[in-house]
Amino acid sequence: MQKKLGGKMNKSDIAKKLAEETGIKKMIAEEVVDIIFDSMTEALKNDDKVEIRGFGSIRNRKYGSYTGRNPKTGEPITVPEKKLPFFKIGKELKERINKS
Repeated sequence: MQKKLGGKMNKSDIAKKLAEETGIKKMIAEEVVDIIFDSMTEALKNDDKVEIRGFGSIRNRKYGSYTGRNPKTGEPITVPEKKLPFFKIGKELKERINKS
């Protein structure tokens, strides 16, 4: 699926490409894509690492709580600790993207 520069690919595009490449119905392809993304989300919720060889890996980074300020009132507020997913590109993908 070739896109113009500045374009984007979303879940629907992935499902459409899967349906085209495999000959399965688009509805089934959408279910497959949803299952994959749901499985990855569940793994991250459980603090597991998601690794797709040749593409990259996703793991959570944990950030502790801190005191911030409400931008409207300037009042100090406590920002709770949180975890955010962090994507690290795989070597093979990096090489394929930069291939001339």
